[in-house]
Formats: sequence, C-alpha cells, structure tokens
Amino acid sequence: MESKEKITVENGTDVTIVTFEEETILEDQQIRKLERALLPVIRKNVDRRLVLNFAKVKFMSSAFLGLLVKVHKRVIEAGGHLQLYNLDPKIQKVFEITQLVKVFDIVRNNE
Repeated sequence: MESKEKITVENGTDVTIVTFEEETILEDQQIRKLERALLPVIRKNVDRRLVLNFAKVKFMSSAFLGLLVKVHKRVIEAGGHLQLYNLDPKIQKVFEITQLVKVFDIVRNNE
C-alpha cells in the first residue's frame, strides 16, 4: 500500500483501489494534486479494474467531477474499468442530478 498526496493506493491481482483521504475536495490546487497522483496509477492499471473509494469524502466540487470524467475516459482508453465505491448520500445525489450515474459504475454501500 502506498500513499501519495492525499490518496492511498492498494494494488491487487486484477484490481487497484484508490482511497481518497480527505473529507473535502474543493480547491483547484487540491484537485490538480489529486490528478497528478492519479495519472501514474491509471497508467499502471492497464486492462484492470480501478476502484475509487470515497468512504472519507463528504464534500466535493464540480471541478472534481470534471477530473473524475477525465479519469474515467483514460481508464476506458487503457482497457480498464472504473468503479466508484462508498459515495456519501449527498454526493450520490449530485451524480444522480447531473446524470453521471449513466456514465459511472457506482457501487452502492449496501451492495
């Protein structure tokens, strides 16, 4: 398990789990740091499942949604599959309102 910026990365045989370690992801500088931390993980994750664990995240900005869309695109281009886990109910609602539930594979807490 490695920690880089504000994420923790766990590599399994066919899955990589990235856990966001901050409760709020709002500021542009913070999002840029997360992008820099995520890009090498995506590059190493060819043809595998990438799970983004939001268990600790309570608030996030629309700019972070933009980063997630970019991450999703890169994972798909690399032949992988992206899943979002443990979304706070308020964050889940944002994904529903923005219709991003149709884009992302979101695994509900009780699944």
